[in-house]
Order: sequence, then structure tokens, then C-alpha cells
Amino acid sequence: GTRRLTSISDTLPPHLQEYLKKERCIDLEKAMPFLRCISYEVRGLHYQAIGFANQSGGYELRDNGIFKGTIAPKDITPIFADRAEPVCIFEGFMDFLSFLSMKEEVIHHCLVMNSVSNVAKAIRYLNDRHLTHIRAFLDNDDAGKRATNDFIRAGFKVEDMSVHYRNFKDLNEFHVSRVREQQKKLEKTPNTSNKRKQVKLKIR
Repeated sequence: GTRRLTSISDTLPPHLQEYLKKERCIDLEKAMPFLRCISYEVRGLHYQAIGFANQSGGYELRDNGIFKGTIAPKDITPIFADRAEPVCIFEGFMDFLSFLSMKEEVIHHCLVMNSVSNVAKAIRYLNDRHLTHIRAFLDNDDAGKRATNDFIRAGFKVEDMSVHYRNFKDLNEFHVSRVREQQKKLEKTPNTSNKRKQVKLKIR
């Protein structure tokens, strides 16, 4: 049952691009520099997945269904390390890609933990670089709250950003909801404008 890496490509196949765009509402133009197509084999069967690299050369994997996996070693992923504090902390890469899609420009240092089990590694990374101020975009569940409290106990100034999406499971779910609402409004707009034009014509 061992997962064997067979190839890495810079181009995601259409079905994985569609999944990111349609299901997760990710801006592909912004996201693609951080993603790879990982081809791997298990018991002679071949698979493809979205790959997100960590700082130790491993990959977090997602397909267009429910599969989540890792090509070891598992580790954190620092991004935009030359940018300003506060450091934006994300539990998984889909939340980071959502953040990227929501922003015109990302001006802050970012860190994707790739799992709440990597909190200690994240704390060590921040301490080694004397970074003291973070924004935690973690999940609205017990594990996310425990991780946020771990950062607070470690002495960091923590802004808990999950309060801004408290009615959603995570940042991606919140982002998808916002995009869907915007799409609904855009769908209604043309009909309204047509009605206005018809009224004006009648008045004339």
C-alpha cells in the first residue's frame, strides 16, 4: 500500500483545474505558481493529485474528490518569507489559496502548517526568526482552537481571524460562500438592467 511518486509536472490536468475553480472557487492564475501535478502509484494503480510542496521536499496531496494524502516528509510551508509581520498562519493549503484568491495583493509573510500536528514546527520556525505577531486563519473546530491557544501560550501576539468566518467550517468554505453570493447577484443584474431599458423606452 505504499504510495510511490512517479512524476511531478507544473501543469494540472483539466479535471483538477476544474475542481479548484468550480468547487473551491480558487483563482488559478494566482494559485498555479504554488501547485504541482503529482503522479503516483499504489499497488500498480496510477493516480494524479494536486500537490503542494513543503519546506522539506514533501507534498500535501488533494484530488478532485475526498482523497487527502502526503508524500513524506510532512512539514510546514513558509511563503513570502521576505514580507512583513504579522505572519498569516493557515492550517491547510486550500485555505491559503482561498486567502490568495480573496486578496488583490498579499503583503504579509505566510505560513501553511499542512496539519495542526505541525504547530510545534511552526512555533520553532517563528521563534528562530524572531517573529512575534501572527494572524491565525485556522478552522472553526476544537483542533483549530487548540492550535490557536498553543500559539498564545507560546507567547505570540495572536489575532484570531476565525471570528470573521465563525459560521463556517474554515476559510475556504467562507470564501466559496462569498463567491457564490457574488455570482447570484451578477446573474440577477442583467435581467434588472433589461427591465430598466424597457421602461425607459416606453416613457419615450
